[in-house]
This record gives sequence, C-alpha cells and structure tokens, in this order.
Amino acid sequence: MSEEAIVDLAALGPDFARDPHPTYADLRRRGPVHRVLLPEGFTAWLVVGYEEARASLSDPRLSNDWRNSPGAADTDDDPWSSPHMLISDPPRHTRLRKLVVKEFTPRRVQALGPRVQEVTNELIEAMLARPDGRADLVQDFAFPLPAAIICELLGVPFSDRDKFHRWTTQVTKQWNGAEAEAALAELDGYLTALLEDKRANPSDDLLSGLVRQREEDEDSLSDTEMVGLAVLLLVAGHETTTGLLSNGMLALLRHPDQLSALRADFSLLDGTVEEMLRHSGPTGTSLHRFTTEPVQIGGTTIPGGGELVLIGNTPANRDPSRFPDPDHFDIRRGAANHLAFGHGVHACFGAPLARLEARTAVRSLLERCPDLALDADPSSLTWYPSAMMRGLPHLPVRVRSADHTGS
Repeated sequence: MSEEAIVDLAALGPDFARDPHPTYADLRRRGPVHRVLLPEGFTAWLVVGYEEARASLSDPRLSNDWRNSPGAADTDDDPWSSPHMLISDPPRHTRLRKLVVKEFTPRRVQALGPRVQEVTNELIEAMLARPDGRADLVQDFAFPLPAAIICELLGVPFSDRDKFHRWTTQVTKQWNGAEAEAALAELDGYLTALLEDKRANPSDDLLSGLVRQREEDEDSLSDTEMVGLAVLLLVAGHETTTGLLSNGMLALLRHPDQLSALRADFSLLDGTVEEMLRHSGPTGTSLHRFTTEPVQIGGTTIPGGGELVLIGNTPANRDPSRFPDPDHFDIRRGAANHLAFGHGVHACFGAPLARLEARTAVRSLLERCPDLALDADPSSLTWYPSAMMRGLPHLPVRVRSADHTGS
C-alpha cells in the first residue's frame, strides 16, 4: 500500500476518542485490514474484521516479542523488554504462563469473592454518604475497586495506588514517548524494590509465592521476569477492569430499557457483563505484534521484517458479520466469542477475576443505588486519546436523588 493510503486516525482528534465506531465501520466496509496513523503517534497495520482478527490473534507469524520490532536491540536492559507473557512468544511465553498459573489459580480468584464484595460495599457506602448525592464513578469506584483487589492479590501496598495508577495511565492511555518510558522505568524500579521486600518479609500474596518458587526451583521466574509479570498484572489487573466498569456502566445507564430489564431479573447479569465487554470493552486493540515473515490477512499482504500489526478488539466486536445490529446494546444477546479478552495463547488469564469484579460491582450498584443515573451529557465526556485503550478519566453520576436521604 502507498503512503497516500494511510488512514490518519490521529487527525480525527477527540471525536474519534469519544466514538471510534463510525470510523471503524467505514474501514470495515472498505476491507478488513488498513494501514493507519494512530492517535499514539505511530503507524501500524490495523485489523478491523472479526474473522481476520480472531485468526490473527493465533497466527505465529505475528510475534509479540519486541525484539522482532525494527531496530530493536536483543537485550534485557531496555525497560520495554522486561519479559512478561504479553511481549513473549512460545516457548518463553509457554514457560512464563505455566509458572504464573501455578499461583494465579481459580481457587485463589474464587477466594477473593468476599473481599471483592466487601470493598464494593465500602466504596458504595462512601458515595451514598455524600451530601449532594453525586460521585465520580471512575475515581470513586471503578478505579479503587480493582486497584484494591490486585494490590491485595499481588501484595502491593494499596497506599501506593495513585502512584502506580499514574505510571500505568501514562504508559497505556497517554502515550507520549519519553515520558511514558520514564514512567515504565519508575514502575520497574518500584517493583524491583518491592520484590526485595518480599524476600525479607514474605506473606500470603502472589509475589511472595513467586519468590518462594524461585528459591525452591531454579527454573522458576527470574527477578526480571517477576518484575515483568508484576507490571503486566498491575496494568491488566486494574486499568482494564476500570475501563470495563466505567465504559460498561455508561452503556447500561444510556440504555434505560436494558437497565430496567437487569434490575428486574439479575439472572441477566452474566449476559450483561459479556455485552459490556463486547459493546464497550476497555481494550481498543491488542498489544503490538510484529511480522516475522510476510502475512496475508483478508487479501492484504503485510510485509515481513517487523511490520507493526494491531488487532482491533473494539472494531472486531462491532463487526455485523459476527454480531447482528452490533451497535445495539442488548444484554440478552449472548455475546459469546467476543474478543475483549483476546484469543489463542495470549487470551487473558485474568478474565475470571475481571468477570467476578464486574458481576459484583454492577449488581451491588443497582441494588444499593436505585436512583443511579448519569450526571453529565454523554457527548460532553472526555475520553483518553488512545486507540489501544478505551477509557474515561471521569464519569459523573448521581448515586441518589436530592430528596433521597437513605443509604
């Protein structure tokens, strides 16, 4: 494709950040793969068709390893090369995932259920206690809930949540090159020091368990790999769930018929969470992938040699060939096989925890806050300027009406 064929998504500005779906629909009508300039400031091949995206997520010719990017140094000194699963290929990915899954067990996730409910209740109580009945559903609820849980799971002090939230937001949603790399380096340094503390003062958390693995088995995660894993879990464990809760609740509140149906029948809750993920998921695209040889996707041949490919979760989940009337938010849809959690060997292993938190949060909000409503015109909301992550820094709501004094 020629340079003239590049689609400039960056030029669309806040309108694209607010609602990228008309643009993606136009691209899908023209073909499943396009070369685009992203709001993040770099050019990539973007896959927008569902079938093509699903297949690409499992294509071994599309490497997650940054060392396959053009001009990359084959070194572990670069902060971007701290090895974790999302930037590794088999067999390294296979080894890393196997070791992590030993600690991130279904039993450990299920055991978090009561704590998720407890934190949810505490946050709702605090919102309901406000004299004006207003709250910011992101800052007061959607961020602190998953942040508290992932901090407890990993053994990260919750008092440091604002610090790591600033770092991960800079890296995932406000990319501007040098500042993002500096934020990632700070996060790496913070977690390296935390691991040393776990060695001296172990407890019953995931990072302490990984440190114990290292002491008992030489093939366990190295310190660098543990730091990479902690970065991954901190980012994936709170940034994406924050987006799921805020984006999903915005969609639900904008569709009063669906909101009423769910309030009347909470057996629809699981389907509601899946539709939130499909319709308004937090991941705009997959993480970076690089071609190791020429790849044909949807009739387009992408050259080898480290061409950057992004697989569009958001556009794929609105593909009408897979999801009829895809822009309609329908909690009874049965949105199976959406790509919000990816697909293939890199499918998100934290999906059960995200679903647990979302089910608990949504039901508790609706049960405890019968007057819950948006407190802003949806068109006035600001979105992060990122194609890769979909999220709101703020979501004003009323948790109770002015004449409702009970909690």
